[in-house]
Amino acid sequence: MMVPTIFFFLQFSTLLYLSTVSFASTEEATALLKWKATFRNQNNWLLASWTLSTDACRDWYGIICSNGRINRLNITNVGVTGTLYDFPFSSLPFLEYVDLSMNQLFGTIPPEIGNLTNLVHLNLSINQISGSIPPQTGSLTKLETLSIFDNHLNGSIPVEVGKMKSLEVLYLETNNLFGPIPTTLGDLTKLKVLYLYSNQFSGPIPSELGNLKGLTDLELSHNHFSGSIPTVVGDLTKLKSLYLHSNQLVGPIPSELRNLKNLNDLALSHNQLSGSILTVVGDLTELKSLYLHSNQLVGPIPSELGNLKKLNDLALSHNQLSGSIPTVVGDLTELKILYLHSNQLSGLIPSELGNLEKLTDLALSHNQLSGSIPIAVGDLTELKSLNLYSNQLSGPIPSELGNLKNLTILDLSLNKISGSIPITLGDLTELKSLYLYSNQLSGPIPSELGNLKNLTILDLSFNQLSGSIPITLGDLTEIKSLYLDSNRFSGPIPGELGNLKNLTNMTLYDNHLSGSIPITLGNLTELKRLYLQSNQFFGPIPSELGNLKDLTGMDLSGNQFSGSIPITLSYLTKLKRLYLQFNQLSGPIPCELGNLKNLTILVLYANQLSGSIPITLGDLTELKILKLSSNQLSGPIPSDLGKCKKLFDLRLGRNNISGSIPPEIGKVQGLQGLFLSSNHLIGQIPKEFGKLTSLVNLFLQNNNISGNIPEELGSLTKLESLDLSNNRLNGSIPMCVGDFVHLFQLNLSNNKFGQKIPKDIGRITHLSVLDLSHNLLDGVIPIQLANLLDLSNLNLSHNGLSGRIPEEFESLTSLQDVVLSYNELEGPIPNNKAFTTASLKGNKGLCGNLTGFQPCEKPSSHSIAKRRKLILIILFPVMGALVLLCVFLGVLFMCDKKRRAKDVERRNDDGWLSISMLDGKALYRDILNATEEFDATFCIGQGGHGSVYKVNLPSLGTIAVKRLHSSFENTHPKSFMNEVRALTGIKHRNIVNLYGYCSHVQHSFLVYEYMDRGSLSIVLSNEVESKKLDWLKRVNIIKGVAFALSYMHQDCSPPIVHRDISSSNVLLDSEYEARVSDFGIAKLLKPDSSNCSALAGTYGYVAPELAYTMKVTPMCDVYSFGVLALEIIKGKHLGEYITVLANSSTIDHVQFSDLLDERLPYPEDEVKEVLDLIIKIASSCLVETPKSRPTMQFISHKLSTV
Repeated sequence: MMVPTIFFFLQFSTLLYLSTVSFASTEEATALLKWKATFRNQNNWLLASWTLSTDACRDWYGIICSNGRINRLNITNVGVTGTLYDFPFSSLPFLEYVDLSMNQLFGTIPPEIGNLTNLVHLNLSINQISGSIPPQTGSLTKLETLSIFDNHLNGSIPVEVGKMKSLEVLYLETNNLFGPIPTTLGDLTKLKVLYLYSNQFSGPIPSELGNLKGLTDLELSHNHFSGSIPTVVGDLTKLKSLYLHSNQLVGPIPSELRNLKNLNDLALSHNQLSGSILTVVGDLTELKSLYLHSNQLVGPIPSELGNLKKLNDLALSHNQLSGSIPTVVGDLTELKILYLHSNQLSGLIPSELGNLEKLTDLALSHNQLSGSIPIAVGDLTELKSLNLYSNQLSGPIPSELGNLKNLTILDLSLNKISGSIPITLGDLTELKSLYLYSNQLSGPIPSELGNLKNLTILDLSFNQLSGSIPITLGDLTEIKSLYLDSNRFSGPIPGELGNLKNLTNMTLYDNHLSGSIPITLGNLTELKRLYLQSNQFFGPIPSELGNLKDLTGMDLSGNQFSGSIPITLSYLTKLKRLYLQFNQLSGPIPCELGNLKNLTILVLYANQLSGSIPITLGDLTELKILKLSSNQLSGPIPSDLGKCKKLFDLRLGRNNISGSIPPEIGKVQGLQGLFLSSNHLIGQIPKEFGKLTSLVNLFLQNNNISGNIPEELGSLTKLESLDLSNNRLNGSIPMCVGDFVHLFQLNLSNNKFGQKIPKDIGRITHLSVLDLSHNLLDGVIPIQLANLLDLSNLNLSHNGLSGRIPEEFESLTSLQDVVLSYNELEGPIPNNKAFTTASLKGNKGLCGNLTGFQPCEKPSSHSIAKRRKLILIILFPVMGALVLLCVFLGVLFMCDKKRRAKDVERRNDDGWLSISMLDGKALYRDILNATEEFDATFCIGQGGHGSVYKVNLPSLGTIAVKRLHSSFENTHPKSFMNEVRALTGIKHRNIVNLYGYCSHVQHSFLVYEYMDRGSLSIVLSNEVESKKLDWLKRVNIIKGVAFALSYMHQDCSPPIVHRDISSSNVLLDSEYEARVSDFGIAKLLKPDSSNCSALAGTYGYVAPELAYTMKVTPMCDVYSFGVLALEIIKGKHLGEYITVLANSSTIDHVQFSDLLDERLPYPEDEVKEVLDLIIKIASSCLVETPKSRPTMQFISHKLSTV
């Protein structure tokens, strides 16, 4: 009886269990199906098995059961689009594993997730989940893996996460979480992996993380963590990866990191860490990657890094590390990447680096490394990238670099590398980028470079390369950018360059290339920029250039092109900049140019263009600069130009334009410069000009304009230059002229203005030039003109002025040139230096102690007798003293004459001559010995006139010796010697001392003071050095150059015009004080040149008038100073932007920012005001009319006040 009873009980229990399991599975399945019903994509084939007619545990995709209950849910990457709001958290209490990653889930995480208390693994990563992490996750105490990375989570990490004591892996990276890391994370003592990178976390890294003794991977990078790295990180001795890069961490690297003996990867880059690299880093012998770049680390690279034998990647770039590269780096034979660029490293490149046979990337650029490139670099046959640019490397390019067959990038630019380009570079057939620009390379381009079939960029600019462009460059069919500018290439452009169908940039400017442009260039249909300016090309502009439909910039200026402008250029509808100035182009301007709707700059001046200005130019609504001056254009100014609303510089001067000025020009309200001078214009000045409230320069001189000056012009309060001279204007000078408070030049001469000079002119306190001559003015000279403290030129001649010259003029210390002749002035002449040389003739009533004028007071006969008696009493003792003085001076003169004959100028039978402060012959001998007869190792630079050597002499210390090229040697006419002698007497704190000149049948050289930091151009081009040149230093350099030029123009007799002001001719001493060099040398070495552009000047700094006036004046230096000042502020030459800034002194905020060197922080408000003033002054130096530029004295006076 007992056995059947037990059997019945077991059967009943089994049936009951099976019934319960079935019920539970059905309930869970039904709940999941309700969730599935909320999906936006119901036709998901992977989830087609989810139906009530199938068994969830056996048939459903992604479901695994345990004891009949759903235990695992894995539907990763099945394309679910929906939310978790209807997920059956309460119906699935036995879930241990959930993976919903790589779907398109959105919305927030419901707090009900805390009901899954048996959960061990939860993965919601790579979805679009938003909102915060619910604090209920703290209830998941069995959870070992929590992965919610790559979503849109925000808010902070809830402190309740610290309750998940079983957690081993926490992935929350790549979200938008913010706030501090909760200290409760330190309670997760089983944690092995913690990834929080790429969020918005802030605050310090909590020291409680030091409790996570089992941690192997800690990644907190790409956040906003601040403070120092906690020393307790050194307690995490099982760590293999520590990534703290891209935060705002400060302070030193903790020495406690030496305890992390198992560390493979250490990344602390892109922070603000300071101090030195600790030697204890050398204890981390398991390290494979060490990233410390982009911090503020200083000091040397510790030699202990040589212990890291397993290291693959070493990145220490973008710090302030100094000293030499330790040779032990050559022991890191597993190294693949070595980045030491952008530091202050000096010394030689160790030849031991040749041991790094696995190296693929070597970057040592932007340092102060010197010496030659070691030939051992040629042993790095795995190398793909070699960057040594922006150092002080010298010597030749080793031919062994041709062994680097895997090289794709080779950059040796911005160094002092000399010699020729080795033909072995043609063996680098994998090369894609070759940068050799800004060196001292010479000789021809090897034809073997044509083998580099994968090359996309070839930059050989700013060297001394010569010869013709090899036709083999036409084989580089993958090339996109070809830069050969600023060299000495000659001959024609090879027609084979037309094969470069992928070319987008071609710059061949500033060479000696000649011949015609090959029509094959019309095949370069991908070309965007074509710059051929400043060569000797001739013939017509090929019509085939019209095929270059993608062209945005073309510059053919400064050549000898003739013929007409081809109509086909109108096909270049993407063109933004077109420069054709300084050629011999003739014929009309094609009206079809009106099709170039994107054109912003059109410059055609200084040609022989004729005909009328096409009205279609009015269709160029994007035009900002239009320069057509110095041609033979005729006819009226088209009123359609008024449609060019963005125009700010319009120049039509020096043509044969006739008719009246169209009032429609007044609609161009952004106009800053209007130049219509030297034409045949008639009629009146349009009153509509009063709307041009941005106008800075208005030049209408040398026309036949009549009528009054419209009162509406009083609104032009930004005017700096106003020239209406040589017209037929009449009436009175309007009082509104006094509102032009920014004016520094006012010229109304040679008109028919009558009545009195408005006293309101005295309110223009910055006025430098005032010319009202040759008019019908009467009345007295207003005393208010004495307020013009910056006035340097005053001309009121040929009027009917009467009365006295105001004695207050004695306070005008800036006054230099005064012309008051042919008036009816009377009374005393002011006691002012400028009046001693003033033109005052034609005024019968003036008196004073000047030659040709009567004294102002005639003494009586009694006073004359008394004076004679007094003279006799004084005369005899004084005459005796004078006799003794003459004897004494005679003795001194004879001694000085002997000394000069001995020391200053020497010439003897040995064929040598010198002008020197020292013994010339001894100086010559010492220099030859010190330089080993001008061995190349002592050469520190080369210029247009000679090579410069650094020489150490016991008598003078360190000096610079410029050895003149052979074409200048042994040519020392009397005029040359006199001028050298005069230049040795120039003494100014901002001018390099010229000690003397020595000449021999073998050598001729000039001896200068040596400047420690070299030329300004080198400093600006060096990434590290340029950052040392902060805003205040740059302002002081600009001021120093201004003071030097003012001294040369005003205080030297005769005045000295530098002729070649550029960043290469400004040297810096150890304190970054500017010292102008090579002053007057251009004139000395080419005194008979008929071509002023050849006479002197560096391309990009030469004043435009030199091309057609052939006359060098101080205003040429002023123009060059303006270019240089802007270059110093920008950190590089502004190139085409010079044209944009000419005459534009109203710089808005965006333009101001564009002119700043991006390598420096944005200036403070006080410094910004000074820079803004300098930019305005520099812009005024660039005006086309020389006499409209300020003088250097005016500039130095303005800058001395800041």
